[in-house]
Amino acid sequence: MESMKRLTKNRTALVGLIIISLFLLAGLLAPIIAPYDPYAPHLPSKLARPSSEHVLGCDELGRDLLSRILYGARISLFIGTISVSLGLLVGAPLGAISGFYGGKIDLIIQRFIDILMAFPGILLAIMVVSVLGVGLWNAMIAIGVVSIPVYTRLVRGSVLAIREQEYVQAARAIGASDARIILRHIVPNALGPIIVQSSLQVASAILWAAGLGFLGLGARPPLPEWGAMLSRGRVFIRVAPHATIFPGLAIMFSVLGFNLLGDGLRDVLDPRLRGRL
Repeated sequence: MESMKRLTKNRTALVGLIIISLFLLAGLLAPIIAPYDPYAPHLPSKLARPSSEHVLGCDELGRDLLSRILYGARISLFIGTISVSLGLLVGAPLGAISGFYGGKIDLIIQRFIDILMAFPGILLAIMVVSVLGVGLWNAMIAIGVVSIPVYTRLVRGSVLAIREQEYVQAARAIGASDARIILRHIVPNALGPIIVQSSLQVASAILWAAGLGFLGLGARPPLPEWGAMLSRGRVFIRVAPHATIFPGLAIMFSVLGFNLLGDGLRDVLDPRLRGRL
């Protein structure tokens, strides 16, 4: 409750939460509020400029851009949530085991993470997609793999600090198992940094998904994925700049929302920064 009160007083977090909520509502209500079928081509309206009939104009096949951006919010938010969840489900346990046990286990896990971190994020995602094949789910798996090192290093650092605390030593003294100590004492106290990083990581995932879509390695046509829309629109940027501008703005504002929320959550959940609120 105290964290929620601090969150409501943090303007940065509130602005980010409002932006995210708008995109989430747009995706959920897309079948109701979208003025046209996002998949139905209408060649007479090819590259039509914004007007009262088509508020954001049309793409190269005459499909309404507003409708496609609304449906695209579903895809981009879905990709961001699932891919980050995959990275968290793999990276957090690896980080907890690495930090708690140390020794050879820590050495092996960290060398594996070093290998993953040796590649730039988008390049690693492209490599994974190249192995698995082009497609929406494979793109999410690729982005999830890119997120694994982030969570592993984050959780390991938190565990290294927490495992030496007195309450952890007391739990060991009364005979608590390693699994119980990790689940009951260490993980709950490491949730703050994980929550903050997850918000920031969703923003990165949306950008990576858009990058893969732009390169033709993400969602396949005719799915209205923002990166793919941006890629197709760039061909007509001189005659129909709206086909590129509006999908780009959707990507920008969604990423901005998650980044603002992440910054606000950091201020709320980090005890060292609470005095600023």
